[in-house]
Amino acid sequence: MTLKSPPLYAPWASNVNPISSVLKPLNMALTRIGLAGLAVMGQNLALNIAEKGFPISVYNRTTSKVDETVERAKVEGNLPVYGFHDPASFVNSIQKPRVIIMLVKAGSPVDQTIATLSAHLEKGDCIIDGGNEWYENTERREKAMAELGLLYLGMGVSGGEEGARNGPSLMPGGSYEAYKYIEDILLKVAAQVPDSGPCVTYIGKGGSGNFVKMIHNGIEYGDMQLIAEAYDVLKSVGKLTNDELQQVFSEWNKGELLSFLIEITADIFGVKDDKGDGHLVDKVLDKTGMKGTGKWTVQQAAELSVAAPTIAASLDSRFLSGLKEERVEAAKVFQSGGFSDVLESKPVDKAKLIDDVRQALYASKICSYAQGMNLIREKSTEKGWDLKLGELARIWKGGCIIRAIFLDRIKKAYDRNPELSNLLVDPEFAKEILDRQSAWRRVVCLAINHGISTPGMSTSLAYFDTYRRERVPANLVQAQRDYFGAHTYERVDMPGSFHTEWFKIAKQSKI
Repeated sequence: MTLKSPPLYAPWASNVNPISSVLKPLNMALTRIGLAGLAVMGQNLALNIAEKGFPISVYNRTTSKVDETVERAKVEGNLPVYGFHDPASFVNSIQKPRVIIMLVKAGSPVDQTIATLSAHLEKGDCIIDGGNEWYENTERREKAMAELGLLYLGMGVSGGEEGARNGPSLMPGGSYEAYKYIEDILLKVAAQVPDSGPCVTYIGKGGSGNFVKMIHNGIEYGDMQLIAEAYDVLKSVGKLTNDELQQVFSEWNKGELLSFLIEITADIFGVKDDKGDGHLVDKVLDKTGMKGTGKWTVQQAAELSVAAPTIAASLDSRFLSGLKEERVEAAKVFQSGGFSDVLESKPVDKAKLIDDVRQALYASKICSYAQGMNLIREKSTEKGWDLKLGELARIWKGGCIIRAIFLDRIKKAYDRNPELSNLLVDPEFAKEILDRQSAWRRVVCLAINHGISTPGMSTSLAYFDTYRRERVPANLVQAQRDYFGAHTYERVDMPGSFHTEWFKIAKQSKI
């Protein structure tokens, strides 16, 4: 293997063992960066970095992964990827100050990898965690690393396998000094959007990078649920075939709904079953998995007292999907529930339904993104991170799972008003929701009347309806709290806190 890079990196062909494809440490030139953890994301990110002209050392506890990655590098263009079977040689192969990206499973595997690597690192070296880690763990590790004289970053990486290989959205947070070490690499490795640049920015201090990635995933949960509900209504009520669904989603992907998730949804409807008749999507078990970031998002919403009902509904839907056996039995119990009569009523105007569902999906998506942005803003205030919401929308425009054309308009909304309290009240988004609310209500009502659950769309609509009302029935709830718990209440006509002995007054009125 011979490097095609500038003279800074000497040719290493003589240092490569052709049997193991592992670089010998003797008399070797130093690589620019290292990566530990060579599962799908790690392998692809390593190849991406190498392809952008940065020689990279790779290490994995399971050594076969190291050889596999080096072999892929050869096949994919003799990329400058060099593998090591032991941590000491791996660390020593990287130029100082050393920078190592970890892509291992969150939790204890991260701590174990840090312990393995830090034994060979020196002051000023840097470790970057590129996994989906809980942000407080990142902050704990940053402090521990600082005591050893090491720098630490928690970097969200979004885009899945394809994004990691060809250009992800990157969300690094933590040591700014550490970020500057690798800014040149990240700017080239990240997804490139022609009108707004590389999809990476320094997020902020502490665990902000991991937190932002977590909320990104929560928005992703909501987005996927809303799309699934649109599919359910079109299929169950409109009786659209998979071919028709593919056509609809392909058409939607040319307009305001243009996004990665809409694009892949259209693709899914076109895939035939290679193990039987029909389309593959119909053979997939209706039971959704999860890895935890959606749950963390909802937990943080509760901790911060920020309403995130669309995201929460998507999480609940995943929980309910897991009760497959129970749902099968419940379907038998309620099969004579009267829904079949509704389903067999007057025929539906397909064209009208498709257009209504498109509008309902778009309006609901605005609510989901608004909830996520509110969560980020509230946490930023609490932690003093000073996060820029418009900049986050910019780096999500490419590479990541929730990339969508309307993220550009979200960025512009926050550019117009950095203190925007909610995306719903941005003049442009407010008009769009008002224009679509009739269709939105029709879809939710139609689904309810047909016994089709649309928790994401329904809770999004409830969120909008609650947020837009000057007065809500919380006055009664607060009166109830004061009645049974003397929690006091405020009045609309005078300042101060008040308590009323509701029980005594009510008892006297009954005499």
